[in-house]
Amino acid sequence: MSLIKPFRGLRPAPDKSVDVIAPPYDVLNSDEARERVVGKPLSFLHISKPEIDLPADTDPHSDLVYSRGAQNLREMIAAGVLVQDDKPCYYAYRMVMGVHVQMGLVVAASVADYETNRIRKHEFTRPEKEDDRVRQIDAVNAQTGPVLLTYPEAPNIDEIIDVATARIPDVDVTAEDYVRHSLWVIDDEKTIDQLTTAFESLPGLYIADGHHRSAAAARICNERGGDEDALHRYFLSVVYPHHEMKILDYNRVVRNLNGQTAEEFLAAVGKIFNVESVETAVAPMNQGEFGMYLEESWYRLRLPADKIPDDPVGSLDVSLLADFLIEPLLGISDPRTDSRIDFVGGIRGLEELEDLVDDGKATVAFSLFPTRMDALMAVADADKVMPPKSTWFEPKLADGLVSYMLE
Repeated sequence: MSLIKPFRGLRPAPDKSVDVIAPPYDVLNSDEARERVVGKPLSFLHISKPEIDLPADTDPHSDLVYSRGAQNLREMIAAGVLVQDDKPCYYAYRMVMGVHVQMGLVVAASVADYETNRIRKHEFTRPEKEDDRVRQIDAVNAQTGPVLLTYPEAPNIDEIIDVATARIPDVDVTAEDYVRHSLWVIDDEKTIDQLTTAFESLPGLYIADGHHRSAAAARICNERGGDEDALHRYFLSVVYPHHEMKILDYNRVVRNLNGQTAEEFLAAVGKIFNVESVETAVAPMNQGEFGMYLEESWYRLRLPADKIPDDPVGSLDVSLLADFLIEPLLGISDPRTDSRIDFVGGIRGLEELEDLVDDGKATVAFSLFPTRMDALMAVADADKVMPPKSTWFEPKLADGLVSYMLE
């Protein structure tokens, strides 16, 4: 079995792409998805979040929801809205957000290599979220949410993709968030073989986002069994070169100061960090540097370099903030379960942190230096796990642009 292989993608008909593509299923809640599809009967959200077509009080994890998603997929195929390619292909996939550009490849990635950690992980998964994806894949008999992968430096792969995309794209659409999505169908056998061989020479790939989707695909594979060429032995992925990936800050807000006054808390912080009062919002530029917003004031916190451990997980800024401040000073030992802490993706800006504190929804907010791709890869190479909410990738892949049918 090869690390990646081409597949017969299920894609929107040429004139339907802009009507079909949608944000990833886990970016919107059910109410937001219902609002998003008003006047959009072809939106892929009818497949990825089919509870929007049922009464508002419907349990999104009920059997009815998964069967409705399968029904919606069948109907869109029957109507010619979604069409499967005649032969296995790779698909070059470019995303443009402002001045940021990343060019990658849509592939079917090997479950076997995922299970042997050649496709490397850096997060724990939650059973209930895995169960949801297993039931969704089983119901629609397809993988409709791609896993975001990255590959280490490989100029030969970049060059092959550059040559294959030296023409007008087959799909070129701009989504509601102004991200431009372009797709090139690569059906030339020679180019397909070159790409398969080039990826096979890599030591491995890294999951950037989509741990629950990949884990669910592995469970489906093990449940269904069959020969090694079965379609369910691979999972839908988009793989980008690591140097083109964009990770934004993933910030924190905390609802109270664990019984301390603001003055007491500031004094305690000052015993660990170098604290500087500043006039404007702090977007940290270096490891060990944090912004803190408290009582309408911003502070720059710097952790002394000798406190930063030589460890791929312990040296992450999310770990430093947790280990030196959030747990010892605010009493939050498990951010996965403690309702006092929340997480704010950097795409919302530092103004969101100010608004949450000023509106009384939080007492203190922290801005963080974004996790670096090489740090993520180092954690995965060490077979370790990053703290929750360590990375926020932008731009987001579009659901519905290419899906992977399992029969």
